[in-house]
Amino acid sequence: MFTATTLRTLNLYDNVNGFNNAAGLLADKNHFPGIDIVKFGENISIIQKRTTVENISILDAYEKALAVFRDYYQYEVIQGADRKKMEKIPEAAFREAIANALVHRDWSIPAHIRILMFKDRIEIKSPGGLPKGITADEYLNGEISCLRNPILGNLFFRLQYIEMFGTGIRRIQYSYRNALIKPKFEVTDNVISVVLPVLNSQYQVTSDERKIINELGQGGQLSSSEIAKRTGMKKSKTLRLIEHLKEKGYVRV
Repeated sequence: MFTATTLRTLNLYDNVNGFNNAAGLLADKNHFPGIDIVKFGENISIIQKRTTVENISILDAYEKALAVFRDYYQYEVIQGADRKKMEKIPEAAFREAIANALVHRDWSIPAHIRILMFKDRIEIKSPGGLPKGITADEYLNGEISCLRNPILGNLFFRLQYIEMFGTGIRRIQYSYRNALIKPKFEVTDNVISVVLPVLNSQYQVTSDERKIINELGQGGQLSSSEIAKRTGMKKSKTLRLIEHLKEKGYVRV
């Protein structure tokens, strides 16, 4: 149980104002929004399961989101006398994305963090754009750390849920260092989105096809002309390779 001294050390309480909003977010029961998790079937019209966690400690919300993630994206393989845990999506990347969504979101917006679970990916959408003082490029490149909620950031750092040095994006990217399809990040004025693709070691592609997939993984939706320019290939060759990748189901046009 926290003592008054501990609460003051963590900047959750002071003798003049009492408990602050950060303390409220950590309380077992509170009035704040939480996390809305939806598991889709073959398309967005098929909702297989929906879980909403709200008005509870954000630490509990974090753990509940992890439990749902493990249910859908982890499994065990028996190899002889051993059981090996397999990951469809790196848990390290999901942990980082959820922790950062909780710490960096704008809590003045009465909306849930949304986790959309698909067969081939997870999309995590956090309410509120970037805090003042940081650009989208700086955020994506991890060049500067600018916490919107420093008290929460400090607590999550102490619990070793996050790093305090703006390395969240880099750590997510590192989790996919050997993957063909890379995570995607999108920043708007009102939402920060992270897309974590399912790992697949069965991709059968040529070196040139891999170049195209890598560019799409970094740039999202690109025209064939843009892909040709980035890869240094002729437009006709690029179109031919895109058609091959489309037939294999690796890209959508």
